[in-house]
Amino acid sequence: MSTPLSTDVVIIGAGPVGLFAIFECGMLRLKTHVVDSLDAVGGQCTALYPEKPIYDIPGFPSIDAADLIANLEKQAAPFQPEYHLNQQVMGLEKVGDKWRVTTDKGTVIDAFAVIVAAGCGAFGPNRPPIQGLEAYEATGGVQYYVKKREDFRGKRVVIAGGGDSAVDWALSLSDVAASVQVVHRRPKFRAAPESAAKLDELAKAGKIELVIPYQLGGLEGENGKLSGVIVETLEGEKRTLPADVLLPFFGLSMTLGPIADWGLNLDHNHIAITPARCQTSVEGIFAIGDIATYEGKLKLILSGFAEAASAAHGAHAVARPGEIFHFEYSTTKGVP
Repeated sequence: MSTPLSTDVVIIGAGPVGLFAIFECGMLRLKTHVVDSLDAVGGQCTALYPEKPIYDIPGFPSIDAADLIANLEKQAAPFQPEYHLNQQVMGLEKVGDKWRVTTDKGTVIDAFAVIVAAGCGAFGPNRPPIQGLEAYEATGGVQYYVKKREDFRGKRVVIAGGGDSAVDWALSLSDVAASVQVVHRRPKFRAAPESAAKLDELAKAGKIELVIPYQLGGLEGENGKLSGVIVETLEGEKRTLPADVLLPFFGLSMTLGPIADWGLNLDHNHIAITPARCQTSVEGIFAIGDIATYEGKLKLILSGFAEAASAAHGAHAVARPGEIFHFEYSTTKGVP
């Protein structure tokens, strides 16, 4: 085992909520080490949809996910966090008055507190049960994420799904794609009302076609080059939609991985917490963001930001148990 590193707080997860937790801990003079299984900070914002506009960040009517991550990283930088990327936390045990975190790369970190900001845990797309899907995945005919809108310029795009991702990308790609057809089993979409209304407006204007009520039935093409998407109704009526790319948005499959073995109180693959300090069932371990759950929880980035502040204050009480703390606003305190 390598010589343990020492810090005040280990943050597991370098997505937007984890990055903001660095800032909040730094404002309380707590040093942080950050571990993430991806090879870059940003979590899903970086890995899945860097060019997707986000509309519910206070002060930004619209901001692309990649720009949000860049700003959060810049905001955290004055507090000199140490990042351990492309590593998965495998072990968590109490050693003396600290928690010992170990990764699959042999990194060992001792900390007074641990903040779990692991998002969905280990994630991957829910793939539709279509024969021959793998051949089209290999050539880009079937994709589950949009990293660059320009990659779809002039292409015939079929989007399957009825949630926020399907609706948001239909709206966004309608500006660059040759055509956008949205396949959904029912007329009602499970998306933000304003986005669903915009989708309906574009459909009425002929810029998007809503293929309803249909579901995916198969794919057409040769040598992995997609030429059509077969859709069908529950009654068996079939259509073939001309397509260069199929984007199935059926959500992510989520596994907690080693987190499930840490003795935390779990609720349907989420970590149950006490909202006031985002404390888990184990003292000194906190959870924030999408992985945390409590009554009335809203799965929004801005909710995760507030949880990061609460968890940082909880971690401060653990790391500095006898220290008298006088809270100061950032406007009066400033940053390094």
